[in-house]
Amino acid sequence: MSDLLMDPERWPVFRMPVEGGYEAVVVYRNLVGDYGVDYLFTHPSWSSAQQIASWDGDLHGDTLTWRELIRIVDSPSSIAEGIEDPAARLLLLLPLLTEHALSDKAAATLTAALIVVGASQDIAPAAAQHLLEHSAGSGWHDPTWGSPLSGSSGPPSPTVGGVLGRLGIT
Repeated sequence: MSDLLMDPERWPVFRMPVEGGYEAVVVYRNLVGDYGVDYLFTHPSWSSAQQIASWDGDLHGDTLTWRELIRIVDSPSSIAEGIEDPAARLLLLLPLLTEHALSDKAAATLTAALIVVGASQDIAPAAAQHLLEHSAGSGWHDPTWGSPLSGSSGPPSPTVGGVLGRLGIT
């Protein structure tokens, strides 16, 4: 699978239509020497796609709360073509989750998604727990905090949550 996702001759694009004409889009950017994953939202009324985050070894940009992630996962639009399977949608957008206070159902939901896409029932619960701990375990830094050592806030950090509201997705 990694050969397909990271083939420099292709840029895999995964579109996830959401109610209201919106689309969450994940693009594997396979430029030689500049590999990355871009996370975008589109809408027919917008003049261009809105990049919310990118991954180039580190995540930069906005992140999703568990509630926002599940809203996208559970509200596919049957009008547009794209990925409608909730398990696939969850796993494609999971890297954007950096919330520290997760729903009690998060581990069970992620475990079920991993099983749907082929993970062993024996391994899926531990894998889900590891993925959730990794997403919430990273240090969170509010970009408005200054460093007491250098007086700067350092490199840009992901902005946590509220992405859907900022984009007007209600």
